[in-house]
Amino acid sequence: MPNWEKLNHAYGTAENIPALLEAISVFPDESSYDEEPWFSLWSCLYHQGDIYSASFAAVPEIVKRLAGDPQKASISFFALPASIEVARFKQGLAVPEELVAEYFHSLAELGRIAAAIIGAEKSNAISRAALAAFAISVKEHGYAEVILEVSGEEVPEALEWFFDR
Repeated sequence: MPNWEKLNHAYGTAENIPALLEAISVFPDESSYDEEPWFSLWSCLYHQGDIYSASFAAVPEIVKRLAGDPQKASISFFALPASIEVARFKQGLAVPEELVAEYFHSLAELGRIAAAIIGAEKSNAISRAALAAFAISVKEHGYAEVILEVSGEEVPEALEWFFDR
């Protein structure tokens, strides 16, 4: 378990993160963007596209909880780790040495879970988030970013813009 007191997030030390992570163990409702504990996790760990040392420590913890019962997963189980990894890659950030092995191992595990969910999931939003998570697991950060940023309704417009350039 990481030493959360020595890690930082958007608002200071990450001492509050373990309780938030414990709260996702019961697969809470995420029918709205402001549902807790996900709202606070996103706000602390991926604040306006910025990520922190606690972000890297939280990813393996999120994946461990997801692995407990992937069929109960909500969008953020896939989207938050994928967003953190896309930001890390785009910003050229290094994962702290003591977190490297577990962080990248968890991304590979996230990809395996996502691959199993993609075809079986009935929710398009969760399938898209799982697809983004799979993309980062195979180092396709650009595809993951597009999946995360372009909603299903916007795809035709994005494709039209791309091909009409």
